[in-house]
Amino acid sequence: MLSGAAATIFPAVNDIDLAAALADFAGRLLLDLRRSELLSGKALGEAGDQTANAFLVRAIRHQRPDDGLLSEESVDDRARLDKSRVWIVDPLDGTREYAEGREDWAVHVALAIDGVPVVGAVAEPARATLWRSDTVRLAALHGEPGVMVSRSRPPDVATRTCAQLALAMKPMGSAGAKTMALLRGDALGYIHAGGQYEWDSAAPVAIALAAGLNATRLDGQPLLYNQPDPYMPDLLISRPEWTERLRGALARCGGQAAES
Repeated sequence: MLSGAAATIFPAVNDIDLAAALADFAGRLLLDLRRSELLSGKALGEAGDQTANAFLVRAIRHQRPDDGLLSEESVDDRARLDKSRVWIVDPLDGTREYAEGREDWAVHVALAIDGVPVVGAVAEPARATLWRSDTVRLAALHGEPGVMVSRSRPPDVATRTCAQLALAMKPMGSAGAKTMALLRGDALGYIHAGGQYEWDSAAPVAIALAAGLNATRLDGQPLLYNQPDPYMPDLLISRPEWTERLRGALARCGGQAAES
């Protein structure tokens, strides 16, 4: 049924229009599921992961059958490693926040070409917001300067770095939601250490780069996608005028890039 729906809803479109339509529609499915109040807690989170993933995988397979695909909620098809074009998706980034009724969760859809995330869409359904790498604009910084960090496990190196630079730490759930907070001007950087996976950052990084933000490993090494092991140990996304200060403080606080 979903493959037929994909054919009806998504006629042949370019890559960014497809990514945006997929993220938006998956987000609507997730909102409908949560509003139904038929499930709650862990069961709701699991159902959300499965529902969004089933739709996205079938739609991408239908629309781009020759491309590779990497999704958090599917068994890794290593055939992707032989592909130049690979879709990298997180059907529900921030499952805990989704199940708790919060706003800071997202749907990520990215296309990496030769390891670089060049197309990205991030839907924030609870905020009725859809971000696209072809139209994104960076807002002016406002409010108290701060750095986005994980809500559940803020890294020690971020705590030390923020203390050294007298910056506030701003905890939030989804990696996509944290990155979009930078684009809104709510923070000047996002520091993550302790491990993520390619699907956590591919779409947010594609959008961040398109908006003129810097996105690298903690020590400035490039972020590479469609790797044999999709684990990504650390991440720094920052406004250009703050990048060197953040990297310098990270280095002084022991924030060298972790081993992959």
